[in-house]
Amino acid sequence: MSRIAGRFAELKAAGRKALVPFLTAGDPLPSSTVPLLHAMVEAGSDILEIGVPFSDPMADGPAIQRSSERALKNGVGLADVLGMVAQFRRKDAKTPVVLMGYANPIEAMGVEKFVAAAKAAGVDGVIVVDYPPEECGPFADLCGRSGIDCIFLLAPTSTDARIREVARAGTGYLYYVSLKGVTGVKSADVADIAAQLPRLRAASDLPIGVGFGIKDAESARAIARFADAVIIGTRIVQEIESAGPEHAAARVKALLSPIRAALDQPPAKAA
Repeated sequence: MSRIAGRFAELKAAGRKALVPFLTAGDPLPSSTVPLLHAMVEAGSDILEIGVPFSDPMADGPAIQRSSERALKNGVGLADVLGMVAQFRRKDAKTPVVLMGYANPIEAMGVEKFVAAAKAAGVDGVIVVDYPPEECGPFADLCGRSGIDCIFLLAPTSTDARIREVARAGTGYLYYVSLKGVTGVKSADVADIAAQLPRLRAASDLPIGVGFGIKDAESARAIARFADAVIIGTRIVQEIESAGPEHAAARVKALLSPIRAALDQPPAKAA
């Protein structure tokens, strides 16, 4: 069982939902990333998503675009990100780590070299935004043989055929993008998410994580009523941007701790 599957199994047995934060590696400084990851775990995070800086992102809103620009100016590339994961693993062998990014850096490194290096560093899963399942069969197979989960995106506009294809090819969890458009622009529509998720559950037994538009404890708790995981990215990146290197870890921990507490609250009893 992979670390991701194991973590979701533990959470399900405990009746809890996963908190999955995102940050961009190398932002605000390369030396900030590993302390930030540990702070996220200390705040109760269950799975960590690490963004690989890229110059031309297609799904990221302004805040995450700026974080990539800062990381690239800091000279951070894919090999550096893998080094950060390896450094994180020296103290934490349990928390699942997922890399999120785009195909270009992987192909520039070489797919086989990347998968081997990711496995050696301790990466548990990958989300490659521009690798749809029908175009990345060999990559997904290589990841699978190395014990790395391939996680794919679904959206409100996904057809039933697309949902079935992602359910067939994906492992780890399904990432449901709750909004049309890029990250960090709008708030999640809880009613729409509640209406959409049954289609996904009918197609797959994988846990479902919901991202885009989750900004605080209230929205996280509302969405966790229907999802297995809440994924928070832009709000964290904004906190890092405003805090600066010296205070980023403490500020992110302070942001995530009440969200964890909200997710762990028992359901409200009917009057």
